[in-house]
Amino acid sequence: MSVVVSEFITLDGRVSDPDGRANTPHGGWAFRYGPEAVAGDKFRLGTLLDEGVMLLGRRTWELFAAIWPGRDDPFAARMNAATKLVASRTLTDVSAWKNSQLLDGDLIEAVESEKRDVIITGSLSIVHLLMGADLIDEYRLLTFPTVLGSGAQLFPPDSPMDLDCQAIEPAGAAVYARYGRPAQ
Repeated sequence: MSVVVSEFITLDGRVSDPDGRANTPHGGWAFRYGPEAVAGDKFRLGTLLDEGVMLLGRRTWELFAAIWPGRDDPFAARMNAATKLVASRTLTDVSAWKNSQLLDGDLIEAVESEKRDVIITGSLSIVHLLMGADLIDEYRLLTFPTVLGSGAQLFPPDSPMDLDCQAIEPAGAAVYARYGRPAQ
């Protein structure tokens, strides 16, 4: 089992409001490069979506539940068919997006006991919690040539970490990179 984080990110490490739906002053930065910059399986998740489980926080799940069920392209079919665990203290019904279920119990314990690969997209509070517990095995980042100067950061200040670069390639206006735990 691996825990994989996938994020749209800026050159200065910001992940805030890549699509502009949160109406932040600089929101929509990833989508300024056109739909082809963000469409499809940009994070090379492939069979991870088929065999693993997505772990989403409430806000990300609500955003995704509003857009993915209405799409019918091959990647949307994978997203819609994927098993989804939703970590929320306030949601009581996640039936709006098929194959979603509320996470029952402690988040860390649920991830530690999961037999399938866990994929986290967005959901920064979950990512930070799992970082703190040293449970993340891989980061798949789509870095856009934008500097925001403010906003939420993927990697918190004063949290040093060494990673191995496993892959890097141009992806339209962005750069796709995979980083994993260093070889021991």
